[in-house]
Amino acid sequence: MTPTRRAFTLVELLVTITIMAALAGVGIPLGKSMLAKSREAACIGQLRNIGGALQSYLQDHQQKLPDIAAGRISKTDETPVLDTVLKPYLENEGAFKCPQDTKLHAKSGSSYLWNNTQSGRHITQLSFFGIENRPDKIPLVSDKESWHPSGVNVLYADSSSSNQLRFATGN
Repeated sequence: MTPTRRAFTLVELLVTITIMAALAGVGIPLGKSMLAKSREAACIGQLRNIGGALQSYLQDHQQKLPDIAAGRISKTDETPVLDTVLKPYLENEGAFKCPQDTKLHAKSGSSYLWNNTQSGRHITQLSFFGIENRPDKIPLVSDKESWHPSGVNVLYADSSSSNQLRFATGN
């Protein structure tokens, strides 16, 4: 008896390649989606860190929010903004960079915008689009752009952060 060599036939090889391509077609978008969701969660964590720094700032400044601009175009701009005012209250300089941001942080120093309608206000006297003294509904910091699958992440005056908007501008 002569030993027989066993090998894949052309049909078996084509079926295997087709199955692998189909799995890759499903797996790659799913992997990208999961990566985007994890970056969104990391961004919400960054906003919570900024919220903690803001609480420390409030303790040092008689519960008054910083009087700062919404943002700046360039890091060389001397305008007081979120990342320059709260920097002493954060250990990590990367706290102002959203993981999804590929351009704005490098250019301006922050991936986040300050809600300057609240600048200089006492924490108990906040108002936003008719919402009075509801810290859980008054946004203080948000993503500069809608980078995430769920949209924009927001830090509210009660130090909570979410990807859900909690305020409305209409009736």
